[in-house]
Amino acid sequence: MHGRMVSQMAAVFGRRCAFLVMLCVPLPGYARTTGEAQPSNPRMSEPEKLERGLGLIEATSLNMTFMVGIGPFVVIPFVIQEMHGGTQALVAWVVGAVLAACDGCIWAELGAAMPQAGGSYVFLREAYGPRRWGHMLAFLYIWQTLFQGPLSVASGALGFADYSTYLVGRSSWLSRVIAGIASALRVHGDNIIAAVILLAVIALLYRRIGEIGKISVVFAAVVIGTILWIIWGGASHFSVHRVFELSSGGWNWSFFFFAALGHGTVDTVYSYLGYYNVCNLGGEMKNPERNIPAAIFISILGITGLYLAMQMSILSVIPWREAAKSSFIASTFIERAYGSHWATLATVLILVTALGSVYSAMLGYSRVPYAAALDGNFFSVFGRVHSKKRFPHMSLVALGLTAVAFSMVFSLISVIKTILAMRCLIQFAAQGIGLILLHRRYAEGRWPGGRLPFRMWLYPLPVGIAIIGWIGIFFSTGRMAMLASLGAAIAGILVYLTRARWVRQWPFVGQEVAP
Repeated sequence: MHGRMVSQMAAVFGRRCAFLVMLCVPLPGYARTTGEAQPSNPRMSEPEKLERGLGLIEATSLNMTFMVGIGPFVVIPFVIQEMHGGTQALVAWVVGAVLAACDGCIWAELGAAMPQAGGSYVFLREAYGPRRWGHMLAFLYIWQTLFQGPLSVASGALGFADYSTYLVGRSSWLSRVIAGIASALRVHGDNIIAAVILLAVIALLYRRIGEIGKISVVFAAVVIGTILWIIWGGASHFSVHRVFELSSGGWNWSFFFFAALGHGTVDTVYSYLGYYNVCNLGGEMKNPERNIPAAIFISILGITGLYLAMQMSILSVIPWREAAKSSFIASTFIERAYGSHWATLATVLILVTALGSVYSAMLGYSRVPYAAALDGNFFSVFGRVHSKKRFPHMSLVALGLTAVAFSMVFSLISVIKTILAMRCLIQFAAQGIGLILLHRRYAEGRWPGGRLPFRMWLYPLPVGIAIIGWIGIFFSTGRMAMLASLGAAIAGILVYLTRARWVRQWPFVGQEVAP
């Protein structure tokens, strides 16, 4: 029966497409869903397999380390280039923070109401209905996560590798070793470094959630300490003229300014991403109804203040025209302010910060295939939990090794905009619309959870701003990223419909399906 399906699919779409579909079709011995009613109460649909070992401090630490990473140290020059000035660049950071705060309101409501592993997978399923559109959107999210999850993790590792060249270039022996390995494997040296980092992170995460939380606090301390050091260096060398120096054109409220603001905001938003990481870990949170919203807003407000202060500190020491061309902006800043020896230490701390981001990202994304497997929308092997350490080890290892493979073939710049474009519509904008639908069901007494533990302020204004903002970000990512995102979505829809017809799921429930 199954072999005949594969043959039919291969004849119509080709062998590669058939293989992709088979990855998502339940095989004998794997979990599967049917057209029968699925549990609609999110609190009752997931077995208590995971250990709730994360408190507010650990959750906030994981969020903040995910948000910072290598992102701001890489994109600060890009933002200055896009905005054609240091002062204008501050506007892009503020706009990115406003979008993150509005979107954070959506995540806070959904995360408090549905504290389960998987985050968006659960939110989309419940918001649009687990028996209809929600089932398809949840599938599309897991389909998208197969690509953008490992890409996101790989981007952090590639950022680590790119920034590490500041140190590697100073050691002729290390440079020769990396170059030799890269030549033998026919890849770049950055790809080798990124792959090694990812394997190290898998080893760090292969433990109980309580231990993971403690390690995250250490990473968060390094992140905050490094940024505060940079801020202190800027404060002690503060120059109002340099910080607020305008480009020759000054403030020009034209179409070109807003177009530049859109491109600059794409870069700043990439640096803010991660405030929602705690939602992916909802099934491992203590007191999630209170701690999930708190961790989200503390992370956004804290990181926004640190980013703005760091941007101004750097501009106090390095003129914006020079900063726009710098490849190691933070290390150059410390070198100017304190000397070359301190710059080496700063680079090491920045690399530890990048490592923390990869650590948090891989942890959060590894829970998404786990949630889909529990729901019968993915291979059941990913739903397995380690017998002693109580974490989804199969999902972690699979995602980590996929990220390793991606890190060997992609470059950092090629993945940043693609990651954003893939998330904007299916995940972020769709969640905003889904929350509106949930509010209507709640008002009518049809919300299966019974209540919404957290309610955002000024509803629905933050939701509207977030939806419009994500659509604008989508168009600002560029033609190639948009086409890649749309292509992946269309392919996912086709795979879903084919799979749904085979296993008699919506929209084919109750219809005659040929064997």
